[in-house]
Amino acid sequence: MHTFVLALSLSLGAGHQGADPWFGPDKLKHFFVSAFVESASYSALRAARVSHHDAIVSAAGIAVSVGIAKELHDARTPEGFSFRDLTWDAAGTAAGAAFLSHAR
Repeated sequence: MHTFVLALSLSLGAGHQGADPWFGPDKLKHFFVSAFVESASYSALRAARVSHHDAIVSAAGIAVSVGIAKELHDARTPEGFSFRDLTWDAAGTAAGAAFLSHAR
């Protein structure tokens, strides 16, 4: 919950920071989509009877892969590749994994 509050306050409280700011609505989307992909992947893996630990690790790999694929796609557009977006993807994935590590 603390991670959510931090991400929300940093993203919404930031002003204009250039073409690729560290904080803003786009970064919040990266955070939550990555957390969602982590959670959905974990749920699918658990439904397939994958162990709790292996499901968390595999789901994290899936979420990171989705984030990287998105940035590789963006590299071919005017938006461009963003390490900052990847940082928020990683934060969302980590937050999702931390939350799921307490679930059973």
